[in-house]
Amino acid sequence: MNELKTKYANIILNSCLKLKANQPLFISANSLVSDFVRIVAEEAYKIGVKEIYFDITDPYLKHDALKNLSQSQLQNMQYWHKEKWNEYAKKGAAFLMLASEMPGLMRDIPVTKINEMTTYSLKTRSEFDDLRNQSKVPWCIAAVPTLEWAKLIFPQSSNPLNDLWNKIFEICLINKSNPVKLWDSKIEKLNNRCQKLNNYQFKKLHYQNSLGTDFYISLPKNHLWASGRELLQNGESILVNFPTEEVFTSPTSNSAEGIVYSSKPLAYQDNIIDEFWFQFKEGKVISYGAKVGEENLKELLNSCPNINRLGEIALVENDSPISNSQLIFYETLFDENASCHLALGDSFSECLAGGLKMTKEELAQNNLNSCLNHVDFMIGTNDLKITGITNDNQKIIIFNNGNFTEEFK
Repeated sequence: MNELKTKYANIILNSCLKLKANQPLFISANSLVSDFVRIVAEEAYKIGVKEIYFDITDPYLKHDALKNLSQSQLQNMQYWHKEKWNEYAKKGAAFLMLASEMPGLMRDIPVTKINEMTTYSLKTRSEFDDLRNQSKVPWCIAAVPTLEWAKLIFPQSSNPLNDLWNKIFEICLINKSNPVKLWDSKIEKLNNRCQKLNNYQFKKLHYQNSLGTDFYISLPKNHLWASGRELLQNGESILVNFPTEEVFTSPTSNSAEGIVYSSKPLAYQDNIIDEFWFQFKEGKVISYGAKVGEENLKELLNSCPNINRLGEIALVENDSPISNSQLIFYETLFDENASCHLALGDSFSECLAGGLKMTKEELAQNNLNSCLNHVDFMIGTNDLKITGITNDNQKIIIFNNGNFTEEFK
């Protein structure tokens, strides 16, 4: 197991982040996964890294602070102060965000309080987010299991933590003899798919499935589809999500029309929202509902300006490794790569030709959404149909029965 963990850490640092000797490294992680953080640090030192900043959060201490302190008191705590992110972004650091879920931990905390503190925290790291959105910061999100998370996914297992580790290794191809080569091949396939979609320059997409989704959304002129492989402005190519199966772009923020139904639960702020839907008009959520976590959904939609508009559409085949595992991970990094998804909130400047050099005002003029937050939710099903409508009103079927049609394979 430790050998595979070391291999996993090495691929994240060398193939995803492209970490260099003497480059600062910033690691954000849950305190319960400190054993893996130590492995990452050891491998980084071998590369020649001389400076690592550890942004470690104890989830239980964070919970107790939220439960007992006022919002003004919470603002004085390190858990919600992210100025170090700005400092290290300006120093040219590489950022590794290790995702570890603690399902249900915050169920006794008022949702309003969690969202207000999340918004405050995002504001304190705005310089980091701006530099990342301009593709000037190398970053990567990868998952590390906690016992509570593993128990949720493997409730009958005698060793759920090992089971989740092994599932992550399987999905990330760590148990293969040459995972780097396999990932290069996968990314090449995704990039080829992006090029086929870019060539069409669809003006609009139409989504339909048996859950009731019937939804149109427009794409900006000169939009670009992208994969998880991001080209930084310094010419370096990084993998920002590990694993990844998606191709994605940003829609026009005022164009969404119709209704979409979720196909998987959304784990948001250590709470679960499930069986939910959104009704859109002129790009904005005008009504919504959820069988589980509706109050959380309401607070999410009120958490910050423009969070009720879409910033991303992403296409993922139903016939993909994570989907075929038949597991719900309750972690967006995995669940979004098992299903077509949309995202409320911030858009991607890289998804517009010349967008990386545009100001926020110029991006807004091109109808890309601007928001402090970005929240993905899954809508893909095994009967999803997506039709692309061209500028001369041809209808091209992109997805049928949950998968890409042959032209886009």
